[in-house]
Amino acid sequence: MRLTCHCGACELRVILAEPLSTSRRCDCSFCRRRGAMNVSVNDGDLQVIKGDALRLYQFGTFGAEHYFCQNCGCYTHHRRRSKSSEFGVNVGCLEGVNPRDIDPVPWLDGVNYNPEQQGNA
Repeated sequence: MRLTCHCGACELRVILAEPLSTSRRCDCSFCRRRGAMNVSVNDGDLQVIKGDALRLYQFGTFGAEHYFCQNCGCYTHHRRRSKSSEFGVNVGCLEGVNPRDIDPVPWLDGVNYNPEQQGNA
């Protein structure tokens, strides 16, 4: 699948690790502010096609890597802190996908995330 930011400066190709019906949101301090739903992509199944405008944002434990476009500010994807061999990709950036068609979407408890637990934050 093709994934782009709003302005088109960032483009990725991804192979989803699971169906869109498994999309979810996280309520950690950062994710709840951006509100995007995400779905899993394995490490080897994400390819940056155009990425000069991609920027990295990290906070807290610096365990997750959040990527966004420096031009339009759109969040495209993040490397998970809970499973660093996976990315969460912004469902709203997937070409031909309307997140509204997937609702309702479950929320993960990122506020109380414990690295000893399994999860997909």
